[in-house]
Amino acid sequence: MNLNPSTYRNASHHRTRPALVLVAHGSRDPRALETVTALADRVRALRPGLPVRLGHIELNAPLLPDTLAALGDGAEAVLVPLLLSRGYHVKQDIPEMAAASGVRTRLAAPLGPHPLLVETLVTRLTEAGWTRGDAVVLAAAGSRDPEAAVDTGHTADLLSARLGGVPVVPAYASAAKPTVPEAVAALRARGHRRVAIASYFTAPGRFATESAQASPTLAAAPLGPHPAMAHLILHRYDEARKTAPLKRTLAALT
Repeated sequence: MNLNPSTYRNASHHRTRPALVLVAHGSRDPRALETVTALADRVRALRPGLPVRLGHIELNAPLLPDTLAALGDGAEAVLVPLLLSRGYHVKQDIPEMAAASGVRTRLAAPLGPHPLLVETLVTRLTEAGWTRGDAVVLAAAGSRDPEAAVDTGHTADLLSARLGGVPVVPAYASAAKPTVPEAVAALRARGHRRVAIASYFTAPGRFATESAQASPTLAAAPLGPHPAMAHLILHRYDEARKTAPLKRTLAALT
């Protein structure tokens, strides 16, 4: 597979393009807003002229409904969740907020799983001092939705293959098992003296910090404004532009 980020660029330029609205979860950690803002800036630099906005599900301003209201009735937008798997926010919260707006919206898939995410994880692990042979715990937020675990498990498999077959165990900061400390302990019990934490979080926050503290060896930084993340966001945007508007989808289900 060609992992060159240029593969995911769209060379076409339309006179009127839907705004790209990045949908972040939100966090009380001020570094989270700084990170997603930097990521939005990187997306703007890759696609000059494309309107790029930011909206949050909770905890940070602007909230998604406010971002959509600012676009105005009759506007068009593609919502790109800065989330890494399927779950309640993608299936319920974001569509409901979009349906309440006067904006014609399309909803992109969550960022993961995708090879560009794996490239970002490898970069962050290498920056943290990962060496060949170190086992890895892929620390994710966690969800009660079983599809979220499927997505995270797929990313763990991709990361293991990318790292030459070392064990990569998905683990969760909340709502699912195993927990990050449990996964670390299980790998240590299997004889892996060095266990690295791969931080499967878009930005710093409480779950990322708690997960990093469970590492006996090293912990990578969250994904952050890595160039591959910006390319992946634009790839999801371009994919979603080919789908039906979200309001029509919701109407068809009622």
